[in-house]
Amino acid sequence: MAFQWNGGLMKYINSCVIAFAMYSKIPMPNVEWKKENMKYVMCFFPWVGAVAGLCFFFWGMYAPMVPVGRPLYAVIFTAIPILVTGGIHMDGFLDTMDALSSWQTKERRLEILKDSHAGAFAVIGGCMYFLLWFGLATELAGNGVLIVSLSFFLSRCLSGYSVTSFPCAKDSGLVAMFAVQADRKWAGRALLAQAFAAAAIILWADLLLGAAAIVASLFVFCWYHKMSMEKFGGITGDLAGWFLQVCELMVVAAVVVVDKIF
Repeated sequence: MAFQWNGGLMKYINSCVIAFAMYSKIPMPNVEWKKENMKYVMCFFPWVGAVAGLCFFFWGMYAPMVPVGRPLYAVIFTAIPILVTGGIHMDGFLDTMDALSSWQTKERRLEILKDSHAGAFAVIGGCMYFLLWFGLATELAGNGVLIVSLSFFLSRCLSGYSVTSFPCAKDSGLVAMFAVQADRKWAGRALLAQAFAAAAIILWADLLLGAAAIVASLFVFCWYHKMSMEKFGGITGDLAGWFLQVCELMVVAAVVVVDKIF
């Protein structure tokens, strides 16, 4: 039996619990997935990124005190986002790699997204993704760790905003369900407000590296919108997961490159 909170404030707590239950591996109470409880789920989605960022930051700060080499240091950096989320966004990334590499029609690409089997391009894309993340993480240090940690929140603000604002490619699936159940206009404004706050904090933490992270995030966001509309006719949960993974990778790349150059 689902545990049900009571009271006016509890609808926000229920939405928060559902957000963490859906998008993380953090144990949560069992809350009923009904319209009132799901209305503000996307508003709390970025806070899953806050938890991932906190774990990432603490490892970056305290890892030098642990007698490990740079390879293991980077492996744990690479693993932290997956361990916190349970790989739900990586699943979308892999499915999207298969669909994009098929060079089929929009309808066929959407069918490939729903296919539970991993194709060759998913495996290749996943291997390349983790190799790049690992390689970049070996170069991550200092303020770069802080900026990447904060960017986990920003990327989820942008991903959540896309769910509330972009057209859905199909009438079924989690994105379509959240889009229908949510107060899209209110949620979109709340996510934009959180995104601006996150961007301000990132710039305050380090102007140069923060600007690099924000530019990288916005670049991927625009690319994501263009690709989704052209290739799929809208977004799906898998495409939102693809965006999140690519955004995180591009932020790390931008921060490392700018840190090395300047």
